[in-house]
Amino acid sequence: MTVPPAALVTTDSPSAPIRVLICEDQALVRTGYVTIFSAQPDMTVVGEAADGRAAIRAAEELRPDVVVMDIRMPLLDGIEATRHLAGPGSAGRAKILVVTTFNVDEYVYEALRAGASGFLLKDTPPGELVEGVRTVARGDSLLSPAVTRALIGTYADRVRPATPAFPPERERLKVLSPREHEVLKLISRGLSNAEIAAELVLSAETVKTYVSRILAKLDLRDRVQAVVLAYRAGVADGSA
Repeated sequence: MTVPPAALVTTDSPSAPIRVLICEDQALVRTGYVTIFSAQPDMTVVGEAADGRAAIRAAEELRPDVVVMDIRMPLLDGIEATRHLAGPGSAGRAKILVVTTFNVDEYVYEALRAGASGFLLKDTPPGELVEGVRTVARGDSLLSPAVTRALIGTYADRVRPATPAFPPERERLKVLSPREHEVLKLISRGLSNAEIAAELVLSAETVKTYVSRILAKLDLRDRVQAVVLAYRAGVADGSA
């Protein structure tokens, strides 16, 4: 792990720093994360964990703003730890950023379904890693349009309804207005707010408002969950 250059340090830190919990079984990588995040004036590392069970205990005790989670860890893997901390029915609904050596593969897909807000690769430059934590801390998902397209392109068959029968997930979408339904379909294609704005001839701020309403109405934490729900409901572009 490369120590971040001084240029990564920003001066516009909020009054309360982002509390980061690092869950990684490799001590060298874990130390690298501590070095990177501790160098940021708007972040503080509140704890470390070397396995999934310890990650759950630490997250429940320390209540971090963001959990940086590895996938392959002993005792309990990062996917199960994520499901416990951020999945349906979890008490804290923690914000999880998965950082893994694996690219868009089954492990990453399952982590996102388990409740992760996004993922990065371990060879991500330190600056992008820091911004990733900030993004997740704000409540946004960390999936670029290109990654979303690749992810859904690879695993669409697993999240689409098995039959053309009316899927139960579609019932949840009845609370959306026609325009919100349209925005959801574009989100499922991996479009950014700016791209959706161009597609629908709207302002980016208006699209941002629509996205916020969709997430609130459907009780979804972020765009990742919106994409999965759209495909499971059979209403995503290209899924039906």
